[in-house]
This record gives sequence, C-alpha cells and structure tokens, in this order.
Amino acid sequence: MAFVPTKRKKKTKSMMQGSNQQQAGSLSADRGESSTSTNSAVELDKAKSNEKRTHSKACPQEKQPEEEIPKVPMGAGPYFYISGSNGAGLVSIYCQNRGWQRIYDNRREDYALKWCEIKCQETYYHFKEGEQLLYQIPNNRVLTSKIGLLCCLREQERVMKKISRSSNSKLLKMAEFFPESFRLDLKDERNAFFELCKEEQIWICKPSCSNQGRGIFLLKNPAAVNTLQAKLQSSEEHLLNKRVPYKAPQARIVQRYIHQPLLLEGKKFDVRSYLLIACTAPYVLFFAQGYVRLTCGNYDAASDDLTIHLTNQHMQKKNSLYSQLKDETVWRMEHFNSYVNEKFRKNSGLPQDWVFTVFTKRMQQIMLQCFLAAKHKLDRKLGYFDLIGCDFLIDENFKVWLLEMNANPALHTDCKVLKDVIPTVVYESLDLVLEVFNKRLKGQSVLPLKTLCHFVLLYHEDAADLGQKQPWKLRAAPCTGRFLQPQPGSTSRFGQSPAKVRENSAKKLGGSRKKVALLSRKNRQQTVLTIPHVQLFDRHGKTL
Repeated sequence: MAFVPTKRKKKTKSMMQGSNQQQAGSLSADRGESSTSTNSAVELDKAKSNEKRTHSKACPQEKQPEEEIPKVPMGAGPYFYISGSNGAGLVSIYCQNRGWQRIYDNRREDYALKWCEIKCQETYYHFKEGEQLLYQIPNNRVLTSKIGLLCCLREQERVMKKISRSSNSKLLKMAEFFPESFRLDLKDERNAFFELCKEEQIWICKPSCSNQGRGIFLLKNPAAVNTLQAKLQSSEEHLLNKRVPYKAPQARIVQRYIHQPLLLEGKKFDVRSYLLIACTAPYVLFFAQGYVRLTCGNYDAASDDLTIHLTNQHMQKKNSLYSQLKDETVWRMEHFNSYVNEKFRKNSGLPQDWVFTVFTKRMQQIMLQCFLAAKHKLDRKLGYFDLIGCDFLIDENFKVWLLEMNANPALHTDCKVLKDVIPTVVYESLDLVLEVFNKRLKGQSVLPLKTLCHFVLLYHEDAADLGQKQPWKLRAAPCTGRFLQPQPGSTSRFGQSPAKVRENSAKKLGGSRKKVALLSRKNRQQTVLTIPHVQLFDRHGKTL
C-alpha cells in the first residue's frame, strides 16, 4: 500500500535546542588539520560563534526541501532514503541501478537502505536489525571525535603496558603516530598543558566535534597560551556563578602542531584514506586508498592565512587562487608515488614505490589499531555500516602521523581527480556492504568476496574463532532482509552485477571512470600487519 506523507509539524524553539544537544557529538567530522591566530581569545570567540551557527542548522527530522518531495514513489520497493547532499547523487544512482525506489519521508520504516548525514535517535530506535541497512554506526563518535579517539588510544596504551611483560605485542605506541594531546575540558589536563607551554612552541586547538576546520586555531607563543588560559578560566568562573542550568561549552583538545611537514612543490599536504566498516556483526573491515590534498599557497608555519595550514577543499575554496588551481589541489596516489620516487627516494634512502609499500602499510596499521582500541565500545547490529575518512600527514623525516578519523567524510566531486576516486569508493563500499549482509543472512561464509576490487580486506572477525562467546547479539526473530527483496510488480534489476552498476553510473555522471590509485596485487602482498591475531586477506580469504 502506498504511503502518503502527512504535513509535518513546525519545530518549536525547545525542540531545536534539544536536537542541537543531541547532535553535538555526531555531526559529520570531515575536519581540517589546523588554522592560525594572533589572538587566541578572539579566535575562541569566533569559534564559538561558528559552532552556534553550525548547530542551529542541525535538524533531527532531516527535512527535505518541500519542492523535492513527491507524494509517493513511482514503483514497488525495495526503497532507499537519503538525507543531506554529501554523496547523495552517487548513492541514488547506485540504488536506482539496482531497481530501488527513492522515498522522501524520514518517518517511513520500510526502507532497505538509509543514508543520512546527520544522525537521529529516532532512526536508530526504529531500525530493524537484519532487515535493513543503515549508514553510520550510532555512536561512531568514540572513534571519529577527537576526544573519543584520544580516550580509546589512551585506554589501549594503558592496557598494553600492563600486559607487555607477558606478551610480544606489536602495537604502536601513541607517540609513534599520534601528536601529543591534552583535553581542555578536564581541569587536571588543562593545567598540565598550561604548565608545559613555557617555551616558543606551536600548538593547535581543535573542537572535539566539528567539521571543515571550524573553530580551529594555532597557539604560536606563550602569550597566546596565557590569553587562552585566562579566557577559559573566566568562562569557567562565569558558568559556576550562574544559578540556572547552562549548556557547557563544546569540549576541545590541544595538540602539538607538526610544524615541519613534508612539502610537495613547497605546499603542505595530507592524505585522505578510507576505512570501511562493512559489517559490525561480525566485524568486517576494509581499507581503500584515497587521494592527496594540497594547499593553494606555499607553506609558511608563521603565516596567519588559514588556507596555508588547512588542506580540505572547503577551506581551499576561500583562497583567491582556488579557481585557477582547483585541479592542482588534489593529486592521485599514483602521481604522489611518482613524485616521491623522483624527488625523495635517493636523497632520503626510501625504497622504490615507498607510497604503495611502506606508507600504505603504516596507514593500514594505524587505522586498524585505532579500530581495535574502539571496537568494544561501538554499537553492533547486523545492518549497521560506516565509511570513515582517515587523514594522515607525513613530516620531513617521513614519519607518518594520524591527524584524525572523520565520520561522514566529504564525498563531493569538485575536481577531476575526485570525479574518478569518489564514485569508486562509494559504489564498491555499497557492493561490499550488500554482499556481506546477504551472506550473513544466508548463514554463508563471508569469504571469498566477489565484489572486492579496489578495497583491501583489513580485518575479519570470524565467529568460528570466537567459540560460543559472541560479542554481539542478533535479535531473536529470524533475519530475512525482507526490505531488500524485490516487491511484487517491481522491475528490479536486483541481480545486476556491481561492475555493471558502476559502469552505468559512470555514464550517468558524464565522465570516464579511471581506476583509483590503489595497490597492485604485488604491492598488496607487502602490507601484512604485524599486530597479533590480525591479518590481511585477499578476496578468497587467503592470508597475504
């Protein structure tokens, strides 16, 4: 029976305030690396103002523009729902090529796939485990917020120190890949940081949950640190003197700024890679190469220009040279590999194809270690999946640093390279999610994987190895995936091969789809991790 959406009620001010508090820890986290400021107090005020504007736009109902909402879908299911613009076009093309119908009412509960930028508690409450697919693990902030990730890594390191005497652990120490960090929302840590900052050092202050570089600034000298300290102390005293309930300011961290990064043609850069959590019951994880993000202008640590320190496209668009240099701000991984081979290999003593061997192995090791630190905290239900953007920086000594892990990473195609890379990431992610989901419903082994192409299997939690003790619980009723099955009268192309879907999607996007910069099979074999009980696999389930 067709469902006709009714007129929605206008949200009141109190409803908006409640939703803003609810979304504080779950907004998309595609954040940049740093910004700069000559006056930390002024920047802190600006940051708070920006955060208020950002939060005011958050809407738990995820309302679509009225003119885009048809009364009913034109055909039978399966149905899919999309909210927001990030990746919406690509996800829509993918689903439509499978014969699925798009619905526009967020209250409908008969969807096969739901893809939303902003998480809503009601969505997870009505989610039917084993029947539907839902993008974004509800509490992914334990991995993708700055404080969440910091806490998980610290906890992991404390545990490893206790057992290190009796085990041969190959986990990295935090200092080997994560910049020194302090939480400003905890008094003891805040005081420890202010006590430490007595010399001319550069630190970066970041909100725990933000996006596109909002609210980030640099602390370049003791005077700036002292100003920030006075500002925070004043705010704390003001809140303590209030006799009415108040909303605490957004939590922040400060990190030691990597002020001597490796440069490409004089410009700062970082590398965006992807971690796909295709399934949470059991955990099945994949790694994919992404692209290199460069600034428009040459790097200068002393510069007050925000676009010199932040590499994300949102920030680079603010540079006056962006329109001229747009396609030069993003490199393919092959281009990056060739550049390193030509410019750095001999002088720095690097192996041939360092990018696709040593660097790639390090990224995978760091990403997997971060996941292992948070896996016991993540919510687990069959149908949850997540795509996380991981940003890495390489310093002048070729040491690899993890800057952050981002929920709902930017999936826009603003330049030539992104038009090739992003669609492949989205389409193959959905291919893998569907294949793993369907195999779990049928009780089949996850491996081998027919749709594995550019991604690399990073982690597979084999239920057989866990014995009778399973860390997840499926609901008592049988899981049938009924909302993913073609409905009577549907002209579904449900059986269409994923490769054909990508081919058709590329035609609709109006451009050729070249291969993403990814590992050759030979190079994949050199990316075996040394973390205990963790192994990389090929598409047939054989260890690499």
